[in-house]
Amino acid sequence: MKHCFDLIVLGAGSGGLAAAKRAASYGAKVAIVEGDLVGGTCVIRGCVPKKLLVYGSHFWSSLANASGFGIEINKFKKDSGVLLENVRQEVNRLNRLHIDLLEKANVQLIRGWGKFSSPNSIVVTNQENKIFEISAHKILIAVGGRPIRPSIDGAAIGFVSDDLFLQKVLPKKFIVIGGGFIACEISCILSALGVSVTQLVRGNCLLRGFDKEVCLMLQNDMQSKGIDIKFDQDLVSLIKQKDDMILTNLNGITFKSNAVLFATGRKPFLEGLELGKSGIKIVENKIKVDIKNKTNVDNIYAVGDVTDRVNLTPVAIEEGRVFADNCFGNKNRIVDYNFIPKAVFSQPEISFVGETEEEAILNYGEENIDIYRSKFRPMSEMIQKSDSKCFLKLIVHKHSQKIIGCHMLGEHASEIIQMAAISIKMGAKKIDFDETMALHPTIAEEFVTMM
Repeated sequence: MKHCFDLIVLGAGSGGLAAAKRAASYGAKVAIVEGDLVGGTCVIRGCVPKKLLVYGSHFWSSLANASGFGIEINKFKKDSGVLLENVRQEVNRLNRLHIDLLEKANVQLIRGWGKFSSPNSIVVTNQENKIFEISAHKILIAVGGRPIRPSIDGAAIGFVSDDLFLQKVLPKKFIVIGGGFIACEISCILSALGVSVTQLVRGNCLLRGFDKEVCLMLQNDMQSKGIDIKFDQDLVSLIKQKDDMILTNLNGITFKSNAVLFATGRKPFLEGLELGKSGIKIVENKIKVDIKNKTNVDNIYAVGDVTDRVNLTPVAIEEGRVFADNCFGNKNRIVDYNFIPKAVFSQPEISFVGETEEEAILNYGEENIDIYRSKFRPMSEMIQKSDSKCFLKLIVHKHSQKIIGCHMLGEHASEIIQMAAISIKMGAKKIDFDETMALHPTIAEEFVTMM
């Protein structure tokens, strides 16, 4: 039997859920097809479980350093297995919550994996391996992305980031491969949870595309906490010998650990969609869309990581809502990709909005920008005499005096940058920050006291 809808959404992640519920609120008959848990990468194996592990690692670190604040803890039991199990339970709770929200929104959840049979039709193979076809006037592809493994011998036996949250207990020694935000976040989490971490980076720096000065400070902080970071590592093979994983690089140097995790990038999850039957144009393994997120096929749209533009949860949500507003709410909206705040939940955190110093120099010339900096030890670290620092940085266009970049390394960096993003998006100038009264003693006050 062929079921017909106004909209079929492929993928119940952040963008798909937002689009489906918004379209249904306009009275559209909506189906959402998902073969996995409901919630997508962010909820199931990304932002949410990762942040819960960050909080868990903070508790471990705080207890270990409590004596300086007059709290004597002679012995406390650490069990990574309990933490991991509790994280999985929370993920399952959120999965059930999203299912309930779809039902309340009048969106039909179809369990199974979908693929195109024509530009208007989707064939679904459900969990009982039964196959049926559904059709719709419009189809939205929101299937997200998946981790990729490097092209080295034995890569299949290593973990990717998805696998971390499925472990029953953390091993004693871990190798993390990659220099991006996922690699840095996982390295910091594992280290704070008492795991010996080596991070192998193919390039010569961490966090390509972030402000280099900030990244170097993060690197120094991570190394001071015992994370062994090695750059210029071209790896060629991974083998398992008894309980050990052994990596070999191009120079024949080997690295041994209990587990290896590849955090070497992600790609749109296009496998199995049979996009050729839809006529959709694929460019460099991503779905090409216009400013309204429409593909080259008039009734088919795509949002989120599958387009490989800005792979962030809030962006996918906004793209999904804008799509629904335009197609079912008779509105004429586009997504504003300017001044998107970004963060790395490393320890300490990094956050920024706007341009890096390198981008500003390239765009305006070094002589046309001013840089303001503040570097200090936060109060939370003073008693325990930690080497951790906070670093705040403003990049100002010299002639307009507008703030074109705002960067931070330190505790609560992600929380602070959200408010800064509002000001910068509104066109704030350096004098607007200068004339804003400071709130003392805080970290954020440094943004309004830089001279």
